[in-house]
Amino acid sequence: MQSNLLLYPVDDIDAALPFFEQGLGLAVKFRDGGRYCALDAGPITIALVAGEERLVSQPALAFRLEAGEDIAAAIAHLLARGARIAQPLASGPHELRAVLATPQGFPLVVSAKPARPAG
Repeated sequence: MQSNLLLYPVDDIDAALPFFEQGLGLAVKFRDGGRYCALDAGPITIALVAGEERLVSQPALAFRLEAGEDIAAAIAHLLARGARIAQPLASGPHELRAVLATPQGFPLVVSAKPARPAG
């Protein structure tokens, strides 16, 4: 697993965005309406999340599995090491994802691209 994404929950992306663009000088990489906005922060992407994409209530690292890695096995691996499920594995608009809590109680998102249908 690798992380290059920090989910940053906000109430309203339009209201939050000027601080990140004008204050911090970050450029928008991708935006999905009022629910998701990816900002280029160098080696990491800061993703403003609102509405149904606001999976966490505080900033959280998101770890993306490589193609072919089993997300259920990765989640089981983390659970065996003290994590707990905060939100079970579910399909989002762009990926499969689950929200875990670390042994210290901090949110951690694990995601993977959905498997392509056969055929």
